[in-house]
Amino acid sequence: MCGIVGYVGPQPALDIIVEGLSRLEYRGYDSAGVAVLADGNLRTEKRAGKLQNLRDALAESPPPADGIGIGHTRWATHGAPTDVNAHPHVDNANRVAVIHNGIIENFARLRVELEERGSKFHSQTDTEIAAHLLSDELQSAGDGDLAAAMRRTCRQLEGAFTLVAVSTEDPDLVVAARRNSPLVVGRGQGENFIASDVAAFIAHTRDAIELGQDQVVELRRDSVRVTDYDGTQVEGNEYYVDWDASAAEKGGYKYFMLKEIMEQPRAVADTLLGRLGEDGTLSLDEMRLSPADLRDIHKIVIIAAGTSYHAGLIAKYAIEHWCRIPCDVDVASEFRYRDPILDPQTLVIAISQSGESMDTLMAMRHAREQRSKVLAICNVNGSTIPRESDAVVYTHAGPEVGVAATKTFLTQLVACYLVGLYLAQVRGLKYGDEIRTIIEQLAAMPDSVERLLDTMQPTRDLARSLADSETVLFLGRHVGYPVALEGALKLKELAYMHAEAFAAGELKHGPIALIEPGLPVVVVVPSEEGRGVLHDKIVSNIQEIRARGARTIVIAQADDESVRPYADDLIELPDVPTLLQPLVATVPLQIFACELALAKGNDVDQPRNLAKSVTVE
Repeated sequence: MCGIVGYVGPQPALDIIVEGLSRLEYRGYDSAGVAVLADGNLRTEKRAGKLQNLRDALAESPPPADGIGIGHTRWATHGAPTDVNAHPHVDNANRVAVIHNGIIENFARLRVELEERGSKFHSQTDTEIAAHLLSDELQSAGDGDLAAAMRRTCRQLEGAFTLVAVSTEDPDLVVAARRNSPLVVGRGQGENFIASDVAAFIAHTRDAIELGQDQVVELRRDSVRVTDYDGTQVEGNEYYVDWDASAAEKGGYKYFMLKEIMEQPRAVADTLLGRLGEDGTLSLDEMRLSPADLRDIHKIVIIAAGTSYHAGLIAKYAIEHWCRIPCDVDVASEFRYRDPILDPQTLVIAISQSGESMDTLMAMRHAREQRSKVLAICNVNGSTIPRESDAVVYTHAGPEVGVAATKTFLTQLVACYLVGLYLAQVRGLKYGDEIRTIIEQLAAMPDSVERLLDTMQPTRDLARSLADSETVLFLGRHVGYPVALEGALKLKELAYMHAEAFAAGELKHGPIALIEPGLPVVVVVPSEEGRGVLHDKIVSNIQEIRARGARTIVIAQADDESVRPYADDLIELPDVPTLLQPLVATVPLQIFACELALAKGNDVDQPRNLAKSVTVE
């Protein structure tokens, strides 16, 4: 969601902040702004639209180059994306500037109270509440202690938020607070950074500190002090970021998404690295659940959103097949509101690329309140969901800058397979040689994906030829159904066109009415063990839609001659086991959506209205 950067140190703050904001553009935003302190004065500049609009405004009237400031890219929640509503927001005396990520849920009541005390509001945002509250707290205390004022302010706020502030009362200090929203400190030599993502400061330092729930951090050039909301000093969790700035660059590709699609073989390999011991047993990253805990599990619930939800749907097939444990998959935003039946014998698997997805985080916390065990699958080390879970499997995909998930989806699938196999191992449902065989099949997948990527030019040409289509439908069976859902989602995200996915068996229960001459329909055909009844049924589905004039785009194994006569366009896949087929079947759909979107002239890295991480409910 919103991007946050703060800096205090000897370098020109404005340069550091704008550079950091540019590295956070992938999160999605609709306005940008900065605030810097110089000679005891506060200067802000903010503009709606792309970051370049802010750069242009700063070039026309450059602020002084002192070494302290904050910056923000906003994704609108309260108030339209305008210059006035952009962050930072200041108090009426122009002595405090605040940037904010999240939602302050009690803002309406607080605004009324502040207006009654004389505050004048200029925006429609909930963020401006925090600027006026912080100013009031500073004024009432009269001691110029910005950190103490921030702690008192946070105790009055309800909701999920990150707040970062500077004040003319203490021009050498940046203060930040966190509740249910991402925030990380970067420690340098004689300089310090604050950001919503390490990508913002990775060019300057890889030493980081993760902030816990309800904590306030004070940044000066030579010190970092972390307290809770009561003012008690606490120790932040220090860690080292093991990727560098070049990993977040485009590497010669025009778009990050194209680069990240091509990185998938390596990402899959990295996620598998070191999982199987010499004795044939699996080990996971941070498995703080004992074998006895896992043997006691009688039900599994997977919670996730968007692309991660589709990974969960595929995981259900593998886990139930290998472990014989009932497995449900829930949309995270709906989970706690349906009053799910949970107990200490339930294992909840929370899947989130960022580890900060608010709907998944709140669903996970609800599960923990019911004393269920929680295992996280995540790509970002030290983020909130892994920290609050009983066990973690990291996907090791590296930074993903493109908003639409590609390599993180494939690595989530690998992590799900590993969890399923680990459960089968500790519950005694699979022998070591059986697990080794499946791990060897997984280990062959990077090569399969690599070879597939080398054959994708016809898929790119096909996508461009369909740029004028208004609708594309997707069909699948078994694990091919979630793959179809993911293909439709990618087309909606990137090409802004109507795309729907259906379980192929549901075709005659209504969706077949949508079929008309020339309508593109993508069909994912099961592989290997899926031949037989399941395979024959989907071939019949292809014949049904083709008979009604649909343009059939069939994704099937290269040696599957039975579908060739019914495919207007055939995308051939390597021969892989059915349960693992999503690792290859998804790739052509990513490329299809990306190329079709590019043919329409869309920005595939930053699709309209979308953010990389949804950190509010």
